[in-house]
Amino acid sequence: MTRDDALKQLNHIARERAFGRHVGSDRLIQAGLDALIAGVESPSLAMLAGLLRSEEPEAPALFDHVLEELGLLFHPPADPRAAKWALAYWVAGQIADGSLDPAVGTHLIWADIAYGLGYPVELQTLVHCAHNLDGWEESWGISVEELNEEAVEAARQFLGKESEAGD
Repeated sequence: MTRDDALKQLNHIARERAFGRHVGSDRLIQAGLDALIAGVESPSLAMLAGLLRSEEPEAPALFDHVLEELGLLFHPPADPRAAKWALAYWVAGQIADGSLDPAVGTHLIWADIAYGLGYPVELQTLVHCAHNLDGWEESWGISVEELNEEAVEAARQFLGKESEAGD
């Protein structure tokens, strides 16, 4: 793992936790160890990486210290709707870059995000992909791989709309 990969992993876990996903202490410690081995430097990193099983309850607070020291601490928007949109863009980004399985990602957008936002038109294509991937049958005449590709393309289009709105 390179230094950049280790920083990406720390950033990813920071966002997972900020968006309310559970990340076990063992994973936090392992990410700290990976970062330390990759040459990332932070005053609290060695302490996080060296925690024993009996010290696992200390991992979340130490992990937050590491993030703060590295400038990676992430806070989602305070407004619940804005936080859901931020989560949608983050999940879509993972689908688009291949770090999240399209079926898992589109299901998350469908069930956890679009529902909470009242199924906005901007998420309609991703929700449609989730339905297709969730209910896929071999008799449809389309492969699950093709449906995955459609989901990746839908995520890219959704992300493109964000950048167009920012221009």
